[in-house]
Amino acid sequence: MTTTAPAPDLQLELTGMTCASCANRIERSLNKVEGIQATVNYATEKATVRALEGGPLDVEALIAAVERAGYGAAVAAPPRATPTTADGAATDAAPQPTDDLAPLRQRLIISAALTLPVLVLSMVPPLQFTNWQWLALTLASPVAVWGAWPFHRAALRGARHLTATMDTLISVGVTAAYVWSLYALFFGEAGMPGMTMTLQLLGRPEEGAHEIYLEVAAAVTVFILLGRYLEARAKRSSREALDALLTLAAKDAAVLRDGVEVRVPVSALQPNDRFVVRPGETIATDGVVVEGASSVDASLLTGESVPVDVELDSRVVGGTINVSGRIVVEASRVGADTELARMARLVEEAQTGKAEVQRLADRVSGVFVPIVFVLSLLTLVGWLLLDGSIEIAFTAAVATLIIACPCALGLATPTALLV
Repeated sequence: MTTTAPAPDLQLELTGMTCASCANRIERSLNKVEGIQATVNYATEKATVRALEGGPLDVEALIAAVERAGYGAAVAAPPRATPTTADGAATDAAPQPTDDLAPLRQRLIISAALTLPVLVLSMVPPLQFTNWQWLALTLASPVAVWGAWPFHRAALRGARHLTATMDTLISVGVTAAYVWSLYALFFGEAGMPGMTMTLQLLGRPEEGAHEIYLEVAAAVTVFILLGRYLEARAKRSSREALDALLTLAAKDAAVLRDGVEVRVPVSALQPNDRFVVRPGETIATDGVVVEGASSVDASLLTGESVPVDVELDSRVVGGTINVSGRIVVEASRVGADTELARMARLVEEAQTGKAEVQRLADRVSGVFVPIVFVLSLLTLVGWLLLDGSIEIAFTAAVATLIIACPCALGLATPTALLV
């Protein structure tokens, strides 16, 4: 049985994206579904889908389209409800936040610790003791395999779907440098005792398989991991901005029932309900003051540091704070109709929308990867024709791959817009 969503707009939470090319691929796959228009935002990891004719959306077909592209999707959950106890009263209990960056941070720290001695040994000839290259191989191997595994995994996933992303560039570059080093160590002369390397700007054809590139494979992995970690922190900050806005709302309200105050969750409030707000409490929802006078901290809306005086018939907004006197407020708008909820929707729209400059960045990143592969191949052929040395040609081709990984191209613009 096909599941449909009657709402004209639908948000999907996406998993598995690692760069802007991934977002472009998902967006193209979704837009192939008949009758819909979709936009994918890499910074928020969400897709916004709209029915062109205003009809229902086939959720299963949309999720299947994302999965065909090699990624995961699920319907975005609504904002978290206020936790309540068994009798319906609000509670301060909340799930403990999890550090979703911990695995990436651990991978980065371990990889960096292993890479530093490899770099020092490779670039400082006086420290290159006899058979130092085998120690470098021992230290660099976990970095090139385990440290770079997220890139290898994403590249393999893309290969299964006949696509290439930024991760493909990273994986191919790191793998090529590492495999070439293995060849030089086991089949060339780089594994001989007394082998040394010197820091130089240009390679020489006669050196060929006499040198290794383990420091390249390890250092590129660490620098890209650092970039991914900074990207993840930026995206988490963007998500936390909306969460912080939603937490400004009150959890419960003291509603007057036949002259008696009854604590109820904010979600149970109805228009025309009257509730009491004491000094220091947050106003539960939008309404009009029907009793008392006070001052209200309205900096949530206006940014003013000085509280605003309110009296009989004054309009107050949910999420603002009663500073001084006791007031009774008659609810006028509740739930999704409140000013705070509308502000949250505006933030969501800002996250899912795309400016023209962002669309330009997405288009560039979408064609960037195949262009880099073509340039790398041309570099290989060009050096072979000009120099005839496979070692120098291979080194130049690998260098073209490993320097062309500007994942920030897809994240810098949306992050700047969100901030």
